[in-house]
Amino acid sequence: MTTPNIQVDLKDFHWMLEMIQTIDVGLIVLDKQYNIQTWNTFMEAHSGLRPDQAQGKNIFTLFPALPETWLRNKVDTVFMLNNRSFTTWEQRPHVFKFRNYRPITGMAEYMYQNMTIIPLRSLTGDISHVSLILYDVTDVAINKMQLEKANTELSQVSRTDGLTQLNNRRYWEERAEQEYNRNLRTKQPCSMVMFDIDHFKRVNDTYGHLAGDQVIRQTAAILKETMRNTDIAGRYGGEEFVVILIDTSQENALVFCERLRKHIEESVVQWENEAIKFTISLGVCELHEQFSNYQVWLEKADNALYKSKEGGRNRTTKAQLVTPPNPSTESGN
Repeated sequence: MTTPNIQVDLKDFHWMLEMIQTIDVGLIVLDKQYNIQTWNTFMEAHSGLRPDQAQGKNIFTLFPALPETWLRNKVDTVFMLNNRSFTTWEQRPHVFKFRNYRPITGMAEYMYQNMTIIPLRSLTGDISHVSLILYDVTDVAINKMQLEKANTELSQVSRTDGLTQLNNRRYWEERAEQEYNRNLRTKQPCSMVMFDIDHFKRVNDTYGHLAGDQVIRQTAAILKETMRNTDIAGRYGGEEFVVILIDTSQENALVFCERLRKHIEESVVQWENEAIKFTISLGVCELHEQFSNYQVWLEKADNALYKSKEGGRNRTTKAQLVTPPNPSTESGN
């Protein structure tokens, strides 16, 4: 009566072995000494080692490039707690450094992998082995990274001025509001500079709009060379630019403005057979607690710029703040 059951069990066992060998995932069974007990066709195909070359061998001896400390911690925890463990390609791109041969994602040199570690019970109920199941997720990883890259580039384009590669007006104003709010908390000095190119319409009328664009590009390039990485610059519109100088008093901002103004004055734009010289006018204003919002700060810097233009251009003017009267000094008190 038992013979048919034995035959069925053997047949089921054969099917199970066939499945283990043909599934499109890597399957490794390790004992507690990290010796390989099972090595399926997936692992053979990607490692170049046949099962008879892998079985009985210590996995770290066979693959010295494995992250041994990390993998031991993972596997030892599974042995100890009798719980599964999972790793993803985002945590570690690959456990086994297998080359990637997928044609669609050929840009990836190595296979991206997820891994599951499963405890295996012996007939006595002890956890005597673990299985490592390795998944090739290269397509998923590459697609996600390409999507993230595309989203990053799209976000960058949406906030960047195409002509100068500075922040565009919308995004710069967002940053200005952030700095205004930050200053409310930190009380650190912070200054805004607003400037534009003198007689820019004359440049366009004389040399053409393409030459005018080159003057704007060169102005932006000199601005980038002069400012710090922490400063926030933008093209506010046409030939007008704005910069927030982080942790900078108005007096130090005046030093920056004069350095920028002189660099611009000494520069030359070569356009066809013409050498175009130009200057800028600047207004500077330090953020003050009497400003109710960042727009007031911007308006003060713009007013200072207007004073520079009224005063003959090619100069820097600092904003004049109106100090509220002291009630104790007013008459009648």
